[in-house]
Amino acid sequence: MDLRQINYFLALYEEGSVTRAAQRMNVVQPALSMQIAKLERELEQKLFERTPKRMVPTAAGRTLHRLVTPIQRDLAAAMTHMANLSGTVSGEVSIGVLSSVTRSVIPGVLMAYSADYPDVRISIADGYSQTFIEWVNAGRLDVAVINRPARRLGLEMIPLLEEEMVLVGARGNAPPKIRSLGDVAALKLVLPSKRHGLRAELERHMAGLTVELEPQLEIDSTDSIADLVARSDWFTVLPSIAVHRQLLDGSLTGYSIGRSRITRHLVVIHQARHPLGPAAMLLVERLREALHDTREALDPILIRSSDKKNKD
Repeated sequence: MDLRQINYFLALYEEGSVTRAAQRMNVVQPALSMQIAKLERELEQKLFERTPKRMVPTAAGRTLHRLVTPIQRDLAAAMTHMANLSGTVSGEVSIGVLSSVTRSVIPGVLMAYSADYPDVRISIADGYSQTFIEWVNAGRLDVAVINRPARRLGLEMIPLLEEEMVLVGARGNAPPKIRSLGDVAALKLVLPSKRHGLRAELERHMAGLTVELEPQLEIDSTDSIADLVARSDWFTVLPSIAVHRQLLDGSLTGYSIGRSRITRHLVVIHQARHPLGPAAMLLVERLREALHDTREALDPILIRSSDKKNKD
């Protein structure tokens, strides 16, 4: 079994059609069928059932897919490392990034990345998790950064960052002591709407409590929320990275939410049949480093429930 056979097998497994698999691998159909037949002879296993509508993997085919998929991922990772050593990285990367991340670390990441890899062309889309899931599935994006979904997507998922969501208020507008998320519900709140991934995360943590989050205002733009809170007596709950500039310059203050530590998990998604190339892998790694650095810079300035400021 060689790498070409593995790639042909994966293409047929994922496409379910000899025609589409051959198109994907840029070969004629007989060549692909011949390699699959050769692989079946070598393994002494039938890998696909040939039905009128599609090629259906057998139990042996499903087992082989589980075994060779990590090989393909490891090869892509090896190519990335070697490309990083040689410094010769080129190509195109289309990536979707949540707005709460785009306005925080993306500008710095792009400037540094473009300086190091000038032959890579990058296209960035700003939007929401559900939109990015649909676009990655449809092939409109190579990769996307989303909030980790509760359900299985059928996409490759790479952990990126775990970060704290905090209560945010204007400078000098300290809340009463916040012991839990239930105390937050009594505040004058502006939050993202229920179609927003951040609101879904909050609602998940509220499950089982006797109170509900009923904000007087709902705004999906985290920038607009931050601006409103900075100029008023309203509060919000957002990931610290989404408002990191305002937290660092002191126009906003972030408070941990007592015992109810709320975290969101950022993940990177892409199609299993399209492993990330060197350019995309390097971009994701740069993004990971920037996010972790930003989180570490913010941690010391967040007011914890045990701090004197939040006890008074």
